[in-house]
Amino acid sequence: MILVTGGAGFIGSNFILDWIAGEQTPVVNLDKLTYAGNLENLAALQGDPRHVFVQGDICDGELVGRLLREHKPRAIVHFAAESHVDRSIHGPADFIETNINGTFRLLEEARAYWQALPQAEQAGFRFLHVSTDEVYGSLGPNDAPFSETTPYAPNSPYSASKAASDHLVRAYHHTYGLPVLTTNCSNNYGAYQFPEKLIPLIILNALNGKPLPIYGDGLNVRDWLYVGDHCTAIREVLKQGRLGETYNVGGWNEKTNLDVVYTVCAILDELRPAADGRPYASLITYVKDRPGHDRRYAIDARKIERELGWKPAETFETGMRKTVRWYLEHQDWVRNVTSGEYREWVGRNYGER
Repeated sequence: MILVTGGAGFIGSNFILDWIAGEQTPVVNLDKLTYAGNLENLAALQGDPRHVFVQGDICDGELVGRLLREHKPRAIVHFAAESHVDRSIHGPADFIETNINGTFRLLEEARAYWQALPQAEQAGFRFLHVSTDEVYGSLGPNDAPFSETTPYAPNSPYSASKAASDHLVRAYHHTYGLPVLTTNCSNNYGAYQFPEKLIPLIILNALNGKPLPIYGDGLNVRDWLYVGDHCTAIREVLKQGRLGETYNVGGWNEKTNLDVVYTVCAILDELRPAADGRPYASLITYVKDRPGHDRRYAIDARKIERELGWKPAETFETGMRKTVRWYLEHQDWVRNVTSGEYREWVGRNYGER
């Protein structure tokens, strides 16, 4: 049994599906079900006794402690987080509460649970904290990619809150001996991603003939990681990672935002041509850049390959094709998640740009 926080979100739900398919062991899934949490992501597990869902907040220490004592997990995999930079600019308070205070409360309850375990179970327990490459700040065009020893320099309320949570996790290992592991990943993409993020937003807007908004000049660079590869990396870190260590997880795919959008448009042109015959790239629209927009992220993922033997299975091209096909084949899911709240947010974020 493992406990997963935020398991109804994009990466968390993919991880649970991957875990149960690969490990065949049960998962307790604690998720608050905010706007980005969606149990429809886990519809394939409906009625499966290996998936135990609990709606709740990681800031609720009493609930977390009760779940730990009741289910006795051998590991906690901590995904639960507010994770969108644009939302953190509009409303940073939720990011401080969930990402910092929530991680602190989770660590406190994990520490109490772990310390009460028999010695043999203590030795096997793990707390795996899933974080982001954004904690490292921004790179220049010729700078070396982020490594696990790159100094932290977060530039948004989101990345600052994740940096704080990383520091807390590290401190609980060095102060209390809690057996922790941390992963810092690059930009994920794939099935079940809420369409506020670039790739599903572009797919959705293109299919509806709407403008494809590109911040600034579109030349901001990110490393792109297929979510299925990220899930296998987390499993490997949990299985054989060295305690107290950080592992950077990347896809070795540095692309500008424009590269990403043109790739999506080309795949859509092939798989679902527009009714008027125009290429989807004709919908690209440049909008005012967001405040403090980091110019470049890049991940050096050699440590996880060297120590744990992990490297991504998907190329950017194969992963993108799988992703676009998934959204084309799951339009009911898209319609269900693009609620009024979502439309209001898109209008608020892009309307003034």
